Amino acid sequence: MKVKSRFIYLADLHFEHKQWSKELLFWGDEIKTYQNRLEEVVSRWTDKDILAQLEHFQNQFILHQEVMDILLHDINAHESELAKFAEAHQVAIDHVHFEDHSGFRTRMDRQRELYNDMKKEFFSFLRKTM
Repeated sequence: MKVKSRFIYLADLHFEHKQWSKELLFWGDEIKTYQNRLEEVVSRWTDKDILAQLEHFQNQFILHQEVMDILLHDINAHESELAKFAEAHQVAIDHVHFEDHSGFRTRMDRQRELYNDMKKEFFSFLRKTM
């Protein structure tokens, strides 16, 4: 089944880019806080199972940060392309439709889902260890 492409205005694409960028930056700040919590847990525990879980979360934080960095880079690159188009076509910019960036939206939705699952798992771990 072929999905029909949807078209969208530049302002709407820009709005989503800004929202996603802010969300990704917020998650990055959260991860820094979570890493500080890991340091607190490691100072309290010597149990090998707990330390293995700590390592698991440290790895998860690194992986999520890498994915978020890639998403931010890709969003900024797309935003730059749109800005160049807008600069070159100032008169028509409010009337031109762009192909929807559903690929970005799908990637963000998936990252949001994975990140929230990781957060739930991490908070469950903290409840047991703090």
